[in-house]
Parts: sequence; C-alpha cells; structure tokens
Amino acid sequence: MDLVRHLECFVAVAEESHFGRAAARLGMAQPPLSQRVQRLERELGVRLFERTSRQVRITEAGRLLLAEAREVLSRTESFLAAARRVRDGETGLLRAALPPDLSGETVAALLADFGERHAGLELELHELSTAQQLDRLAVHDLDVGVVHHPCDVTGLELGPVLRREMGVLLSAGAAAAALDEVPLPALSGRDLILFPRTAAPALYDELLTSCARGGFTPAAVRHGQGTSFVKGLVLSSGAVALCPRDAAPSGQGDGEADVVWRPLTGGAPALRHSAAWPKGRGDAAVQAFAEAATHALRTAAGAVPDVPARPLHLRPASEYWL
Repeated sequence: MDLVRHLECFVAVAEESHFGRAAARLGMAQPPLSQRVQRLERELGVRLFERTSRQVRITEAGRLLLAEAREVLSRTESFLAAARRVRDGETGLLRAALPPDLSGETVAALLADFGERHAGLELELHELSTAQQLDRLAVHDLDVGVVHHPCDVTGLELGPVLRREMGVLLSAGAAAAALDEVPLPALSGRDLILFPRTAAPALYDELLTSCARGGFTPAAVRHGQGTSFVKGLVLSSGAVALCPRDAAPSGQGDGEADVVWRPLTGGAPALRHSAAWPKGRGDAAVQAFAEAATHALRTAAGAVPDVPARPLHLRPASEYWL
C-alpha cells in the first residue's frame, strides 16, 4: 500500500467533507479515491468516516488520527525536500582531493568558488597524490579528485584536461639563472628533484623522458615534495627542480631572491590535470567541484586546455623510455 498517497486521500476527504470535492482537489476520479480510503480503513482496522447518501462525516477515530496523518505528510515533504537538496548538491558531504603541487592561491580560489555556490554542502578536502586518489576512487572512499595524466582512468569520468607548462627552479647563483629562458641542455650534470615515483608513476617516467629528449639527463634524481624541503635541496646541493610558475616558492631570503624560477625551452615538459570521479557517480555536487577546480586551475594557476589531447590511458613503462 502507498501509505503516503492513502493518507493524502484521507486528509483531503476530512478537510473537504465531500468525496467529489476531495477528488477534484487531488486531481483524480471519485471511485479510486473512495477505494483508497476504504483500503486505508481496512489496513488500520478503524472506520474513518460515516457515509450517507447526502454527506460524509469524520468519525471520532478519524479525528484522533487526522493530526497524525498531517504530521506524516509534513515530514514526508520535508524528507523529499532534503533529498532534492542532496540531489542538487546543496547539502550533504563531498569527499574530494587535490594533488600536493597546487599553489595555495589555486586551492583558495577553488574553495571560494565552490563555497559561494554550495554553502550548505560540507566539503571534506584531502591532499593526495594521483596514485592515492586512484586507489580511493576505485573503492568509493573518494567522490572526486584532481589527478595528473597520464594515469589509469579505467572506471572514471573526466573533466577537461588542462596543461601547466613547467619551468626550472634553481639557485640564484647558478649560471643558468642569468638567462630569461633556460634550454634543457643547460641543466646537464645537475641533480633533478622530482616527487616520489609512487605518487604518479606514469607522469614521473614521462617527465624524465621529456627531459632526456630535450637534452637533459640528470646526474641523479632526488625526491621531495614539500616546498621548503625542495628549496633546501636546491640551495644546498645545486640541484634543480621542475615545477609550474604558480607552484614555485617565493625565493625570498634576507631581502634578496635566493632561488629563481625560469621557463624552459627545447621541449619543456608539462603537467596535465583534470577532475576525475567514478563513472555513474557524477552528481551535482561532483560536477560543481569539477567546474570549480577547472576554473581555479585556469584563473589562478594559468592552466590552458591541453590541445591536441593526448591519450589518457596508462601505458607500459617501457613506452616512456626510447
């Protein structure tokens, strides 16, 4: 039995004291209305109305149940309204993640954009590598993330793929720091600082391949992710790091720049991002986060559409080394 619909019929007849008027109010024919009320009476074991050929009168039992029926209908409408807000991304919990290389300005821009349009939605935001995000998306412990490409996107849907050109971070005293643009071969012989390979294996291999193709084979690869840690390696060891302009540290020490960022020439590598979420789970809240992330990457991080688009599937590691 559709209890809610049956209660609607009961309340309408009680308030109208007439089956014909109640049926017109509910937009239905009178016989089905009478049948619903009769079935409700059978289910409850209570007579709700006294019927004569001339009038309908609610019984004492009907009066006692009328307030309860109205309360059930009111709570049902409240429940349905809450469900609509969840469906439309206006309330609830969204579990999202961003990679560690995004600047504070980009994260702030994303959160401001998302918060303005979805103030009623609780956002649980994590800083996770691409590999960590893929693991959590696969088991539905994460609703949406921003991942680096290339990676295995099996079972995922993607937002627009955006590209951030990478430059080089080096100490201000390095010879190449005097150049407006640094050719990749000018970095030869230096150690290269990259994020740990486990964070995004395919991207890690692709960056090294791009450097090699451009004429830069590092003497050694060191690993680090935190801005201060990477900066310390650059200053203490003469190593260089690859990063987009927006992710470079300020480099200010004792009033003068101690590290500098320079654009690269000669087949410079790039970072490519997109929002990603499990197939079939892209509700309004997920879509809103994906749009906010795309907007923040374009406006705060200077990302541009990746044209022409490259394959987004994971390739064997051997294909990255020619």
